[in-house]
Amino acid sequence: MSNISIRSVEKRYGEVVALNNVSLEVRQGEFLTLLGPSGSGKTTLLSMIAGLAHPDSGQIYLGDRNVTDLPPNKRNIGLVFQSFALFPHMSVRENVAFPLKIRKLPEAQITPAVNTVLERVKLTGLSDRKISQLSGGQQQRVALARALVFEPSILLLDEPLGALDKNLREDLQFELKQLHSSLGITTIMVTHDQEEAMSLSDRIAVFNAGRIEQIGRPSHIYRNPASRFVARFLGTGNIVRGAVNDSNGDRFVVSESGLRLNIPTDLNSVKVGGAAEVMLRPESISLRKSVAGDGIKGKILGRVYLGAANRYRVQLPHGEIFTIHAPCLGEEFVEGEEVGLSWSHEDVRLVGA
Repeated sequence: MSNISIRSVEKRYGEVVALNNVSLEVRQGEFLTLLGPSGSGKTTLLSMIAGLAHPDSGQIYLGDRNVTDLPPNKRNIGLVFQSFALFPHMSVRENVAFPLKIRKLPEAQITPAVNTVLERVKLTGLSDRKISQLSGGQQQRVALARALVFEPSILLLDEPLGALDKNLREDLQFELKQLHSSLGITTIMVTHDQEEAMSLSDRIAVFNAGRIEQIGRPSHIYRNPASRFVARFLGTGNIVRGAVNDSNGDRFVVSESGLRLNIPTDLNSVKVGGAAEVMLRPESISLRKSVAGDGIKGKILGRVYLGAANRYRVQLPHGEIFTIHAPCLGEEFVEGEEVGLSWSHEDVRLVGA
């Protein structure tokens, strides 16, 4: 196992800035996900850690070794691609054994190493099959076994589940998390799938335009996004922009249309009179059939059934349209129905100024 240190790394392709002064510390044994849209720089950074690309400036350390100028075969890194990149003319066993054969290990070491890793990824009974005889999930396991068989200090995953259907992807997310827990290997994964990042990661680094916008635990980033971009990219956020006001020590934001959102006391450092953007997550808003007291009214514009929940689009009298997730076991509402909305001011988050 090894920790990884990325120090002020930059990379350009002509006029395009792929990475802009990126620094990052990955802890030993951690599962870190690089999350972001296409072109945000996450795959470029993964390629540099693997030795497949070279930074224009900056340094990359694996443990206490500066590997910036080392070729891939000198880094002891396992890499799994989205395409799996398996050899179709070889059997499962031959594919997995390949990294050991090119290292010229004796057969007496190769056979038990291959048997051990095939058992770990649940492929023991398929070792003699050709790749063309395997399902997508089985091929993914072969690729993972091949990356682990030589006991790398670091495992890199480039969209490892992107080619699989939703149900299989969810099953393999669970298996991958279990495997990481049992091995304790330092792992970095690239994905643009928010659910995948949330379910697998110890921490997430959210990339945008060659920079890291925010890094932290999945739950912290989801509940406390550092910017409008993070709030929008990681889940769904109802964002309201307005002026910060104060009444008897209580701070609140008022939009141009007049919608008022109280903000929690930990945001009282926001300057009164300045502009701010605040966010409410869809599941933080409650819907009911009637409006009590000074509650907010809304009108149902539409509903999407999601299985465990309904996703509603609700228009407020001020003109804002909110997305709301409500459990299917609760009350259900129909298009055109007037409803009441409520939320706790503690769920309002500042995402920009």
